Amino acid sequence: MDQMKNALIPEGTAKPAQKAPRIYKTTALSRLILAASLALCLLLVNAATWPWGMGNTVTVFAWYALLLPAMGREALLRRRESRVLLAYNLLLAASFALTSNPWFRLWNFLALVLLVPIHTASLAFGDLLPWWRPAMVGERLGLLCRGAFCHLGAAPAAISAGREKKSLSLSVVLGAAAALALVSALLPVLASADALFAAATQGLVEFIRLHFARELWKLFWALALTPFLFGLLYCLRHVPVQTKARTLYTVDSALFAIILGALDVLYLLFLAVQSAGLFGGPEYLAQRGISYADWARNGFFQMVGVTILNLAAVMASLTFSQQESRGWRAVQGLSAALVGESLILLASAAWRMTLYVSAYGLSFKRFMTYWGMVMMALFLLSALEKTRRPDRSFCRRALPLALAGWLAINCIPVDYLVAEKKNGRG
Repeated sequence: MDQMKNALIPEGTAKPAQKAPRIYKTTALSRLILAASLALCLLLVNAATWPWGMGNTVTVFAWYALLLPAMGREALLRRRESRVLLAYNLLLAASFALTSNPWFRLWNFLALVLLVPIHTASLAFGDLLPWWRPAMVGERLGLLCRGAFCHLGAAPAAISAGREKKSLSLSVVLGAAAALALVSALLPVLASADALFAAATQGLVEFIRLHFARELWKLFWALALTPFLFGLLYCLRHVPVQTKARTLYTVDSALFAIILGALDVLYLLFLAVQSAGLFGGPEYLAQRGISYADWARNGFFQMVGVTILNLAAVMASLTFSQQESRGWRAVQGLSAALVGESLILLASAAWRMTLYVSAYGLSFKRFMTYWGMVMMALFLLSALEKTRRPDRSFCRRALPLALAGWLAINCIPVDYLVAEKKNGRG
């Protein structure tokens, strides 16, 4: 009996279960992708000092050149959504070489910062919200951040894989890099300690200070960014993603019917007053102490902003109203009326803008306002279609329109047209 007790494990505090280390699958292709990731990070840190347009164009094209071997041609081209976004992003990146307008370059940069990650996430994560749901932006960006920050061990695993066969070459590369860094750091120190050594190595020290110091910092940042980029690519290729089902919360339609009814009455009164000034002419306005020129050239920016608010109100009403409630038909009718009034407001804003341009000339801001009016009219027509068929997705129509409209405005020589208009007036 004593022998059996001695054979038992002695009592003590139970140790917590150890989490198994994550095992990364590495292949020869993984190591090539790791090297390409380092090359892309080097390009990124160098492109920051390039001219604004060239750096963005080269970076976007290089990213898709890396995605092609990493994800495969089928992943890039199998779905229509992916093909459209691929073509759009490449055309938008190429637009930096076609325009020198700083506003367009800034807006195109912000658009690519959003669209390229959205497209990248759609290549591998299949069980996601459809692209026409606005919530998909946060979902896809969150998945990309998780992939970049939660798989930092993929790069060391790819380096260590097969190191028995390639230990010599890896040691040579790492040793050469470390030696170069130490010599570049110590040489100026030694030169400052001895005047004779400083005179003998003056040219070499100056060369290192002008070239290697900056390049070493770029190499440092590229090496720091590479594990994040490679971890993201590893996640896209290997890690399945589970998403949770989402429930859309709705309220009784009476709430939105009251809101829409109040807005319809307000705009009906506004349009009645405005039509009096429109058809009454300068004499009618003069009787009320209002200058016709001041009345005509003010208000178009406010009316464009109002139509944006109206569109948001219509979409919220159609999306979050309970369609089985008794007020649903009223919501549909009042939404359609609000869309119609918004279109009239846009037409009035365009008319006022035209009067202003005829008096003071065209400018970049006024040209973009015209473009904004056209896009808002298209969005309102899409919303009008949704009032008739609420099962149709508004964003499924509006997002392609927005992308096409933005690409079209990039192809129009706005600065040239504005300059020609001014020269014609002169």
